[in-house]
Amino acid sequence: MMQLVIGNKNYSSWSMRPWVLMKQLGLPFEEHKLRLELTPHSAFKRELAHFTPAGRVPVLLDDDFAVWDTLAIIEYLHDKFPGRGIWPEDMRLRARARSLAAEMHAGFNALRNHCPMNIEAALPDIGKKIWAEQQGVRDDVTRIELAWVEALKESRGPFLFGEFCAADAMYAPVCMRLRTYALPMTHSVYDYIARVATAPGVKAWVADALEEGDFIAEDEPYRKHR
Repeated sequence: MMQLVIGNKNYSSWSMRPWVLMKQLGLPFEEHKLRLELTPHSAFKRELAHFTPAGRVPVLLDDDFAVWDTLAIIEYLHDKFPGRGIWPEDMRLRARARSLAAEMHAGFNALRNHCPMNIEAALPDIGKKIWAEQQGVRDDVTRIELAWVEALKESRGPFLFGEFCAADAMYAPVCMRLRTYALPMTHSVYDYIARVATAPGVKAWVADALEEGDFIAEDEPYRKHR
């Protein structure tokens, strides 16, 4: 059976993406979770060295074959499990879904840097301050909102391209960030966030994140404890 090597569920946004996709679509895998430690010679880095030269999670292990990078994992799963809904069946919708996923993969650095994923936390006051001070965050959220609204209008929901697919998995951590920091969004976008949060794969990840009880100071720029 395939294994997915991930980091802490409360913090590791890139780990979340393939995990929730595989869980949501019922793809068989076992979870191998490592505690996030970003120092060069940490146990986390030493363990990852057995699987990937990149030194980052997630990593998909299929027998003795390793795939790292979230988009590479998603495309590998698409090839391995054709017809399972990883991408939309329609060619143009599939291209659009891949475009939005790639945009997430390569961009929105201001939102990532100023609003790191922290599922367990509620930080509306921090979010209000970030929103007032960081034009880049406002620009990122505006672009994300526009992309979501356009996709939902064309597909008529409930998810970005109809059924839950890799594009929704790619933006699931963004949904978590927007909730944690209570950043301003329209009602229709908050409705989409609520649907993502109640999707079985996402719901399972969030439940595990809330039960972790771990506190990693390196991933907590706004708190000194839980």
